[in-house]
Amino acid sequence: MDGLLLASEAGGPPAFLTPVAGLLVTAAAIGYLCVRVRVVPIVGFLLAGVLVGPNALGLLEEREVLEAAAEVGVILLLFTIGIEFSLDRLGRIRRLVLLGGSVQVLGAVALTTGVLVLLDVDLGSAVFTGFLVALSSTALVLKLLGDRGQTATPTGQAGIALLVFQDLAVVLMVLLLPVLSGEGGGAPELGVALGTALLVIVVTLVAARRVVPPLLEAVARACSPEVFLLTVIALCLGTAYLTSLAGVSVSLGAFLAGLVVSESRHSAHALGEILPLQILFSAVFFLSVGTLLDVGFLVEEPLLVLAAVGLVLGVKVLTTLVATRAVGLPLATGASLTLLLAQVGEFAFVLETAGRDEGLSPAGLGDDGSQAFIAATVLLLVATPGLAALGRTLAGRVDRSRLSRAARVQDAPPPPADGHVLISGWGSTARHLAAELQAAGVPVVVTTLNPDGANEAEAAGHAVVRGDSTRRHVLDEAGLTRARMVVIGDDTPETAAQIAGVVATAVPGTPIIARADDDDAVEELAAAGVDRVVLGDRATHRSVAQAVRAALGKPPLASPPPGLTVVDTTAVVDWRPDAATACAHSDEAHPVVPRTAGCAVCLKHGDTWVHLRLCVTCGHVGCCDSSPGRHAAAHAAAEGHDLITSAEPGEDWGWCYVDERELARG
Repeated sequence: MDGLLLASEAGGPPAFLTPVAGLLVTAAAIGYLCVRVRVVPIVGFLLAGVLVGPNALGLLEEREVLEAAAEVGVILLLFTIGIEFSLDRLGRIRRLVLLGGSVQVLGAVALTTGVLVLLDVDLGSAVFTGFLVALSSTALVLKLLGDRGQTATPTGQAGIALLVFQDLAVVLMVLLLPVLSGEGGGAPELGVALGTALLVIVVTLVAARRVVPPLLEAVARACSPEVFLLTVIALCLGTAYLTSLAGVSVSLGAFLAGLVVSESRHSAHALGEILPLQILFSAVFFLSVGTLLDVGFLVEEPLLVLAAVGLVLGVKVLTTLVATRAVGLPLATGASLTLLLAQVGEFAFVLETAGRDEGLSPAGLGDDGSQAFIAATVLLLVATPGLAALGRTLAGRVDRSRLSRAARVQDAPPPPADGHVLISGWGSTARHLAAELQAAGVPVVVTTLNPDGANEAEAAGHAVVRGDSTRRHVLDEAGLTRARMVVIGDDTPETAAQIAGVVATAVPGTPIIARADDDDAVEELAAAGVDRVVLGDRATHRSVAQAVRAALGKPPLASPPPGLTVVDTTAVVDWRPDAATACAHSDEAHPVVPRTAGCAVCLKHGDTWVHLRLCVTCGHVGCCDSSPGRHAAAHAAAEGHDLITSAEPGEDWGWCYVDERELARG
């Protein structure tokens, strides 16, 4: 702290701030550009790292900060992977994991070793290089599968299975490094290390079943996002630290911590909280990988780099294809997967660093081998999106017989389920609405942070996702893209606006219904994308249900009086005059919700009306000048609200009482 104060007093930034600020600014700028040009951001981070690294422009030279941030990124990445791949999910694809993964990893190690031994590379270095080649990029492959909605397809499931086995195999690879270097112990020492690792895994999995679920349940009941996030991070880093003390890699420890959390009913909530941090540090990790590339070496030794790229591609294509066929997957699926996994992964960097400490290097070439490995890895990671597209093309052309057609049908994304209503929160309004929708045969998915509310909703027969609805991941878990509408029934207007903003950005056009305590919140909710607002003074269970029925296109709970227009008292009306016809009072127009279903005064006195007009300043509904009471004009004169719009079906004009002229809608 004293050092930071001295740096500040001297007028210069703290030493750590320059690389950190440079990393974040670079990551944000590159991420934005990649999204704009439809390039996977990870590829952009790699290229940005090459550009700003010490071997190019030299803008980021603080290796200690880069490496520390990168290691945190790896830990958080494995943690999120562990949450998503629960024990049950791993159990369902265990044959793909165990058989397919072992064939692919052992095949890659054996094939690489054989090629290098024929080239007079010593056995230890050859096997070590095989370890590096066997690993693929979990982060990049999962990103590509997720963007195309292919995680549930045969290609996605097979890819996930092989990646999980590779990540687990890193543990054994790290334990074998001292043996390969000739400096480690023999079989007894290796057996002890393996036994210790297995014991750690068993203890962790027992904790997953017995300890962590009730712990997260208790923390979730505190209803504090800050405490929940800190608890989740503590589980992640704490487990990684404890496993490292037992001689197990922090990467596996983080993965096991994720598996532990996945057994809790609050796994979606945990993933939603940790995901922003994981994205941040993973971006830093790939930036740091890019900084390792020496462009000068790439220019000086192009043949060595191309040979490394060719070795990785050849080994990965062959072994992945054999592995997929060994588990009985169609040839088209194997063809698609071979190029998707044809790169060296992020954990190979961790392994290469550990091997360097033991005196090992890729192909036994020392620094040249390390640089060739780094260059080949960066080039293949950058090329992976294109290789994946080529793999899909090849899969479509493999054997146009019945087998190929069947494979294409199997690899198509599953059809979406019937649209459901996604309800955020579980209060009184949500309970009554869910019951009515259930009785009408409309499926409901509930998101809530309240453990008791979640239990109650599940007991009522509804699907429940535990988590914060302002998090995109939680809404995705609840099937946002397939939802017929989103109802924000019991949240505050501020929270409702946040949720609506996420929904409107993620799936534009999805109907959103919210409630608000007063008129002041209507404009904020409308700006966030809310289509219908039920105001607090009439936010009964019946009125919310009526708004949902209207959005679903179902008939109202009660029929309107014959021959009379009835307005929807939940639909947000955002009527603004066209600039060409606007009057001096145009700034009085605001998004409003009709206050009554008919003329407010006529309803009070039991009268009828001819036509309805809506005040676009406050939402008052009054009858037109053709009606006996002329209550719209009376309201304008009494309140000084000069602008109205027609509330009649098919009419969209406005009127200024001061200027006495018609206005067109903007």
